[in-house]
Amino acid sequence: MDEIDREIINQLQRGFPICEQPYQEAAESIGISESELIKRIGYLLEDKTLTRFGPMYQIEKAGGAFTLAAMKIPEDEFDKVAEQVNHFPEIAHNYERTHELNMWFVLGTEKPEEINTVISKIEETTGYKVYNMPKLEEYFVGLFFKV
Repeated sequence: MDEIDREIINQLQRGFPICEQPYQEAAESIGISESELIKRIGYLLEDKTLTRFGPMYQIEKAGGAFTLAAMKIPEDEFDKVAEQVNHFPEIAHNYERTHELNMWFVLGTEKPEEINTVISKIEETTGYKVYNMPKLEEYFVGLFFKV
């Protein structure tokens, strides 16, 4: 990662232009070409420096739902169960925590009533209970990690 990559990550964490040519506008503010910006974002995703690049939606405003879920998985089963859970297209991301509930994931559906259906399917597929932790209130946190 060079200084331009750092600038891309630092700047785009704070927002992405909403306009007719957003990549061009973002690139100009960094001092590079649009094609270089697109290429560099591709490389950062490819080498896993970035795990995702895209918008964050408030799915509820579009009629859908998100929930945070957790499971208690034996260590020797973790990878297998993670693969099973990640197979569901509704899983936004899945990560391991050092906690009794050691597998956590975000589940997003097109309709709120689908959350429980997907949770039931995950439990049926894996054989483990899913603990649903729906959002009760939302807070905006202006999170920024300087690179």
